[in-house]
Amino acid sequence: MPRTLTEAALSTENARKSLPEGTHWRGLNADVHLGYRKQKRGGKWLVRWYQGDQKYRQETFGTADDGKLLADGVNCFSYEQAKTEAARIVSLARADELASVDGPAPTVKVAVEEYASARDEREKAQQPGKRGRGDARQRLTKHVLSAPVAKIALHALAELDLVRWRAALPKGLAETTVRRVVNDFKAALNAAAVKYRSRLPAELAVIIKNGFAAKFAETPTARDKSALPDGDIRRMLIATATIDARDGWDGDLLRMVAVLAATGARFSQVSRMMVGDVQLAQSRLMVPTSRKGRGTKKASHIATRVGDDVLETLRPAVAGRRAKEPLLERWRHKQSKGTDSQGPQWIRDTRGPWLNATELTRPWLAITTAAGLPADVVPYALRHSSIVRQLRTGLPVRLVAALHDTSTTMIESHYSAAIIDALDALSAGAVVPLMPPAEDNVRQLRG
Repeated sequence: MPRTLTEAALSTENARKSLPEGTHWRGLNADVHLGYRKQKRGGKWLVRWYQGDQKYRQETFGTADDGKLLADGVNCFSYEQAKTEAARIVSLARADELASVDGPAPTVKVAVEEYASARDEREKAQQPGKRGRGDARQRLTKHVLSAPVAKIALHALAELDLVRWRAALPKGLAETTVRRVVNDFKAALNAAAVKYRSRLPAELAVIIKNGFAAKFAETPTARDKSALPDGDIRRMLIATATIDARDGWDGDLLRMVAVLAATGARFSQVSRMMVGDVQLAQSRLMVPTSRKGRGTKKASHIATRVGDDVLETLRPAVAGRRAKEPLLERWRHKQSKGTDSQGPQWIRDTRGPWLNATELTRPWLAITTAAGLPADVVPYALRHSSIVRQLRTGLPVRLVAALHDTSTTMIESHYSAAIIDALDALSAGAVVPLMPPAEDNVRQLRG
């Protein structure tokens, strides 16, 4: 039990002046006491709290606003400010003790590394041949683990820490990159909040939510401006065929770009297609749905109609192969040891499915250059182009969203210009003459 406390008057400067030198206490509750150490010149604030077994823990935290000193709530405290600071110190100390019960207190770094490892394991299970670090790990390592926020213990994390981290991100980062980093970071913290919930304060989930809130309330980017005209896409595919033949891709590069352009699907979907997903008789491809989202049930594939030209391009990848084999593959190379007359050479090693969108980076630059397109055109422009093409032909927004494995909200937010063009064309057909004809053209009919 805590010892009996003799309380002193500490609430005003005049009351503290009348105290003798030494330490005086006033209870904040049964286990926490605010202290004032009277000195020859002014005094110090301190706090102590009960640890059990007749033991207290004590900490000095600031100067009292005695004499000419003005309270600032940081180094110099009034009585009311001292009470607030004392409560904060005790709360944080108890959180430290709780978080360290079963070992070192988990930090932001621990949360991020555990999340990245879980993502890597999940991606390896989904794509057994995938090598290297996942995109999420690379983003988190670059933008979170290298930042001061990584060193903060989870139980001590505050909303301001997350706000400052977000503000310190490089100004040149694309909005989509920032969004991915923020979403990965938020997911890592939420996962840790669940895993270590017995050692963390209950309000951590609220801190995470508020710390990341209202950062993407700006006007959505108009993605229809990134769409390419059909003529540019045809030039791109011609350039792809040329580079495919020149660099010995054996049709692998052309098939990948052609399927991306024809379906508007994401690389992660197209790379998982199997030989059986090509339905030649129905002139369609069965595109696997994305693994994005949670808690919702959706079909495993999306039926997408494509032209005969695309199907002809895919025939060599289908002929004589089993339905469960990967549809789109590519050669991987290794460096030979070389000889006395010839140095090391890159030679074909193994053949397997495409694993990562970054594998398109180098050939894509060659494609856009050969097609005479701007260097800032990215493979995702093929998806934008497919969505805009279908909207402008008058397909319902809901159908376009379903065919591209996304939501109508996303379509309406980012492709509004294409929707307006399509609706304007449809509404023009409903226009009929309403004004009466001019009198000069009116003729009286005989009765």
